[in-house]
Amino acid sequence: MDFEVEWSPEATEDLESIAEYIARDSEFYARAIVAEVLAVSRNIREFPLIGRIVPEIDNDRIRERFVYSYRLVYGVEF
Repeated sequence: MDFEVEWSPEATEDLESIAEYIARDSEFYARAIVAEVLAVSRNIREFPLIGRIVPEIDNDRIRERFVYSYRLVYGVEF
């Protein structure tokens, strides 16, 4: 069963800011990182519990995945 992934406006802005920052040096790497973040988010749809529990929050419904040096933090609702 696939779950739905909804991006918050803040998360969307953050991803755009990351892409803009990286693109100053390399358009190629900016696109590659955005593509990887989106791929990881699609994976979360299929396997929402794959991420680890965020240690500083300690709530089993708040999880994170790492994409290079970036954290993709998400909530799981059943």
